[in-house]
Amino acid sequence: MNLLPQQYDAKAHLREWKVGALFMEPGTGKTRVACELVNEVQDIDLVVWIGPLRTIRTTDGIPSVMDEVAKWGGFRCEAVYYGVESIGGSDRIYLELRQRVLAAKKPFVVVDESLKIKNADAKRTKRLLDIGELCEYKLILNGTPLSRNLLDLWSQMEFLSPKILNMSMAKFKNTFCRYTTITKRIGGWKTYSREFITGYENVDYLYSLIRHYVYECDLHLNISQNYSDWSYSITDEEREQYEWLKEQFLSDELLEFRNNNIFLEMTQKMQHCYSCSPDKFDTVDLILERVPEEETIIFCKYIDSQEACRKRYPKAAVLSYQKESFGLNLQQYHNTIYFDKIWDLALRIQSGRRTFRTGQEYDCKYYDLTGNVKLEGLIDRNIAKKVSMTEYFKGKTKEELYECL
Repeated sequence: MNLLPQQYDAKAHLREWKVGALFMEPGTGKTRVACELVNEVQDIDLVVWIGPLRTIRTTDGIPSVMDEVAKWGGFRCEAVYYGVESIGGSDRIYLELRQRVLAAKKPFVVVDESLKIKNADAKRTKRLLDIGELCEYKLILNGTPLSRNLLDLWSQMEFLSPKILNMSMAKFKNTFCRYTTITKRIGGWKTYSREFITGYENVDYLYSLIRHYVYECDLHLNISQNYSDWSYSITDEEREQYEWLKEQFLSDELLEFRNNNIFLEMTQKMQHCYSCSPDKFDTVDLILERVPEEETIIFCKYIDSQEACRKRYPKAAVLSYQKESFGLNLQQYHNTIYFDKIWDLALRIQSGRRTFRTGQEYDCKYYDLTGNVKLEGLIDRNIAKKVSMTEYFKGKTKEELYECL
């Protein structure tokens, strides 16, 4: 099969360099481009593919990245696959990988979902930077455009080559980021400081430093994405528990210690109390009368809703937002049911890209389940406005919280 135009352009852009970054939106075919670029290098004797565990060890017949690589002809030499979480969490696995790379004459390392190496102080990032120093040929893949958070770029470019930016993390931040520092007093004499990025500057200069090594691409398909909202009603018992939780969390005692963690716990528990409401399943039954169950993905937020959906809908692919919103190619499905709502806009967008991607031949349909409680509408409105939970709750009064929930 011939390369698609964006894949051909990506290959042409990076083939002259020993290191490179594919910042291509989900579904644009990054894996195939990576295979093409690796196989063009002569005498490579080891390919190290590092990515999220969920893309390497998959279940229930979901294709893994190894299946995707094999689909495009595989690599011409030995290839090993490692979960980035394992490298950060296991000394044994990290040292094993390091020895493999040292033993190879000409290794090529590919890091998929390269935002995993954004935190310069994390053990995971330090270990990946160390592995990168041992390899001449390196490629990073990511579905997030460059402009989302420029500070994330430093570690990624440092992994490819320190010569690209030729500056420390501190200098990078001072050159390209505008930020403010807020200091809070804790318990009388202790203080806590935190930095917040308020904007970016000198962006043209940054792009001039990295443009040779980065290829960006948006997704354009001749199929559509169709969204519909399906309502369901929670039971009287669930509503009673929902209201009780609201009263408990918005008590004067808890509000004295009000912080983002309280709001996260509050909304999680309130939503969880009706996550397996009977009418919710009846609504899914109605949807599956219209579309084939075996061509449908069901995204769940909670373990018990996942288990209940797997039991009731064994032919569907029941997935977790946190574990399976990124990286997987699920173009064999084209219907998606959002069983539980989430606050995280990035996860919501990424989950939709499991089906809406290069190779999809059918229009993609998305069914959003909405319960008859205020929290459901609040999540929808904040997703539409691209506002996070912590941003929304910041500065709200007790009366305002009662009203919105």
